[in-house]
Amino acid sequence: MRAALGVLLVGSALIAQQGTLTTPAGKPKQYISYAAEEQVVKPAKKAVVELRFRVADGFHVNSHMPKSELLIPTNLTLQPTAGVKAEAVQYPAGQEYSFSFEPNEKLDVYSGAFTVKVPVVAEAGSHTVSGVLRYQACDNAACYPPKSLPVELVVTAKWRDRFRWCGDGLSRWAAMA
Repeated sequence: MRAALGVLLVGSALIAQQGTLTTPAGKPKQYISYAAEEQVVKPAKKAVVELRFRVADGFHVNSHMPKSELLIPTNLTLQPTAGVKAEAVQYPAGQEYSFSFEPNEKLDVYSGAFTVKVPVVAEAGSHTVSGVLRYQACDNAACYPPKSLPVELVVTAKWRDRFRWCGDGLSRWAAMA
């Protein structure tokens, strides 16, 4: 009985070790990070909010307009939210990139930090807009399966300050816009 238990424990340890040996070391679960920042806009006025992303060091992702139809583009989808009307997402231009083993084939990618802009009109108050950034990450050797990164954007529509002094020598106040 003890021998059988010992064999079972040693076998379990070997299986656990094999699992860790086959798992690629150093590969992040997500290749892009996003830090939500509150975006303050004026109520009922068109404004552009920015979502800032960062691609992990050593990786790049296909831009929104990759140069090959075989590549998966980076795409931000925002869910409709009461109180916020979002227009079409504006993507930055990608950077040209080529692999050392195929220097003549140019790819269009994002690496490091990149910002996606979204024109919005928001009603007064605070609104949380949910969405998903879908992308495909690659390093110098391979491309990885597509991933989806959930994002939340807090849009607060308010007037910044109620009044300010105009400073033109007249005794008048102006609403700050």
